[in-house]
Amino acid sequence: MNAPFRLRPYQQEAVDTTLRHFRKSDDSAVIVLPTGAGKSLVIAELARLARRKILVLTHVKELVEQNHAKYESYGQSGGIFSAGLKRKENRHQVTFASVQSVSANLDQFKDEYSLVIIDECHRVSGDETSQYQRIIELLRKQNDALKVLGLTATPYRLAMGWIYRYHYRGFVRGSDDGQDKPFAHCIYELPLSYMISRGYLTRPELVNAAVAQYDFSVLAQDRFGEYAERDVNQLLGRHQRVTRAIIEQVMELAVDRRGVMIFAATVDHAREITGYLPEQQTALVTGATDLRDRDLLIRRFKQRQLKYLVNVSVLTTGFDAPHVDFIAILRPTQSVSLYQQIVGRGLRLDEGKQDCLVIDYAGNHVNLHHPEVGEPKPNPDSEPVQVFCPGCGFANIFWGKTDSDGRVIEHYGRRCQGLLEPADGDEPAGQGGRPQQCDYRFRFKECPHCGGENDIAARNCQLCHKAIIDPDDQLRDALKLKDAMVIRCAGITLGVDGSKLRLTYHAEDGEELRESFDFGKPAQRAVFNRLFGRRFATGQAPKAFSRIDEVLENQALLPAPDFVIARKQKHYWQVQERIFDYQGPYRKANEA
Repeated sequence: MNAPFRLRPYQQEAVDTTLRHFRKSDDSAVIVLPTGAGKSLVIAELARLARRKILVLTHVKELVEQNHAKYESYGQSGGIFSAGLKRKENRHQVTFASVQSVSANLDQFKDEYSLVIIDECHRVSGDETSQYQRIIELLRKQNDALKVLGLTATPYRLAMGWIYRYHYRGFVRGSDDGQDKPFAHCIYELPLSYMISRGYLTRPELVNAAVAQYDFSVLAQDRFGEYAERDVNQLLGRHQRVTRAIIEQVMELAVDRRGVMIFAATVDHAREITGYLPEQQTALVTGATDLRDRDLLIRRFKQRQLKYLVNVSVLTTGFDAPHVDFIAILRPTQSVSLYQQIVGRGLRLDEGKQDCLVIDYAGNHVNLHHPEVGEPKPNPDSEPVQVFCPGCGFANIFWGKTDSDGRVIEHYGRRCQGLLEPADGDEPAGQGGRPQQCDYRFRFKECPHCGGENDIAARNCQLCHKAIIDPDDQLRDALKLKDAMVIRCAGITLGVDGSKLRLTYHAEDGEELRESFDFGKPAQRAVFNRLFGRRFATGQAPKAFSRIDEVLENQALLPAPDFVIARKQKHYWQVQERIFDYQGPYRKANEA
């Protein structure tokens, strides 16, 4: 039967790309489409085209029901396997299921499946004992050529980073080994800005109309850039007047709005917010809300019997209410992915809807259209910056800082993310061969044995495989010695003495260490270039300096080591080690 829906061009492209990929490869794949792009239609079309059994998995019953409904709208008949929907059907060619229900009934999935489709696949972890991985492992026993396809708007997990390894536009994600990625390839992706500019999603009206904002910057962040609930509650408890003022403004701006979603920081915060809103028009949904009560409240909100829906981290995915046209963000987050999920709740098209008002009262400073960088934000001032690789020319996106003219003055990238075309004679990628990641490193640890450049966290050299001295061991050993000095370097200054370039390393407490490089001697000039020229401009533009005046002209972009270790000679201190790009327990200069 012909499809009743005419797929949008990008949806058809996603389907065609999937078919091409799985015809040539069994590698797992991901499709990235923004919230509201109609992933359920892509799933329905793939399921309609399938000739063998397939399983469509997701984590909430609402999405199981939604995906099943789209498929049946094609005139097809599919099964539902979900305890939450009180149905356990697994004899159809296409089964739509909750991952929890399948995982609890693995003995009922012993048939041979050709394809597993995972909706909201950013929830899949690399843990082999997870529910998703156990299901995939079981189905692979029945069919070792099983295809696995994921769909998501945000292919990123806080605990893991990117959920795939290779991107079809020619770059690589994550660490060097990539072993912890549950998916191999991203085969199709559309940015949010594409969908908005072409009228497939509602335009967000990002307004800075806040009468007051919370200042979460005073709180300590964990390694994922998030905050402890107790700390957040203590801060919010001291700012109840701020919360009341915010909600008063929300109600004022919501007069001509149809549906308002408010994202709170904690359960206590959500209860306080709810107390300021009109009782007859407001619902509160948290993770502890009874499922039947939750379904009733959400249904009433979708039917516009309620105007305000307050929630805590439970309605960021799998929630579809197209009439929502006001998003108020009162919770902190450093995740671009989560921010996009939140705003995406208000971007679906609806008749008569002109835009969606978005106000961030939490001071998140997240650019809705910026790409996810894939690493925790190193500090609050960081922003995504584009850094070109001197080796292959790839335009990397890293966390970094820019000056007033938009030039990158600092970045925190380690290795180029570019993928290189196979060399002549190599097996092409996708036909057994693997694409090769560019080996240029912006930050690196040099092997003392062979001079090879390694990741700054490497324990063994990737070239000669010998052990690399750990910086923590170097610092610890030096601190034990009476004739050794270790300084936390806060900066360097340069001077000239004839043909010698003199470097002075300044400690944060005023101590100094000095060394010089004789540019009249090729060997000493080469040492300087290996130490400093290679790292010039944070590795963005490595230089081989031939004259001292060249160094002086560019001294603002010379790197400073984090620690300098010297040993006592008869009448002076001789610099022996310079530790760059340090990561570890020892405090660096000027860190609190």
